[in-house]
Amino acid sequence: MRFASYEVDGTSHAGVVGADGLHALPESTTVLGLVRSGLPAALAAGAAALEGPAVPVERVRLLPPLEPPSVRDFVAFEEHVEGVVASVSGGGGVPPEWYEAPTFYFTNPAALVGAHDDVPIPPGSRLFDFELEVAAVLGRDGESVSPEEARSAIFGYTIFNDWSARDLQSREMKVSLGPAKGKDSASTLGPWLVTADELEAYRDEDGFLALAMAVSVNGVEVGRDLLSNMGWPFEELVSYAARGTRVRAGDVLGSGTCGNGGCLAELWGRGGEPVPPPLRSGDVVEMTVEGIGTIRNTVGPATDLPPVHPSRARPRNRARSH
Repeated sequence: MRFASYEVDGTSHAGVVGADGLHALPESTTVLGLVRSGLPAALAAGAAALEGPAVPVERVRLLPPLEPPSVRDFVAFEEHVEGVVASVSGGGGVPPEWYEAPTFYFTNPAALVGAHDDVPIPPGSRLFDFELEVAAVLGRDGESVSPEEARSAIFGYTIFNDWSARDLQSREMKVSLGPAKGKDSASTLGPWLVTADELEAYRDEDGFLALAMAVSVNGVEVGRDLLSNMGWPFEELVSYAARGTRVRAGDVLGSGTCGNGGCLAELWGRGGEPVPPPLRSGDVVEMTVEGIGTIRNTVGPATDLPPVHPSRARPRNRARSH
């Protein structure tokens, strides 16, 4: 089943996706609330909603499927790491630490945008990029869960585009911190949340979801990969996120960017030059993931803001005690 959040005639709704459009769930219902209620209850609510009238998808503005408590983004594709290390950090090869355990950072849940929203270039950035990912959404709280427990804790999956200002990211990571401002301007989540049971048919013999992923810019395909090329399955990512701490129902966990052109920076790192070029205002980025759907965002111009002030010089000969 597929759950969506959407706006029509100025009002926001939660709904279930049917063959004829979006069927509204009862007023005051949210997709996050459905996730917290558990998959059986959510499926029952969705089945009931499908009996009601539908609004065509073309008539609505799709919102991010839910408002998650937190968003973690992993870096689970070796090929992506290999290309981006050269592009963003100026290094070569995959750091040996990458192989030891999954790595993630927290990004901004307040900056999520819908499947067809415009996405402005972050202020001051000239190297704007996309990232083709899939995200898992947790269906219950947990603490130090095993991978086996984690599989049943995943409510569903959605497409995740971690928009990236590579120049801002590169500066931040030279300070051995981040990414932060290089990543928090916008992340697309959508078009809807597909329940985990719908994608089980794609699971391969190694336990990975073999979903075809593709991204194009202005109608020209840039990247294509399989989700099953991850270094760890989602169950391992969830288990690591919960290791020694708590995760919550509704938490979003991104796979990290796929390889083979899942982002521009990977291609820049391999080719040694910014080809294809960084995203510009008016570019249309479209991502499709098998079994989930398609998101399509238009890049907008950057907001004109004052420059960031550099640090003052460190005070010298200042008394440190009285």
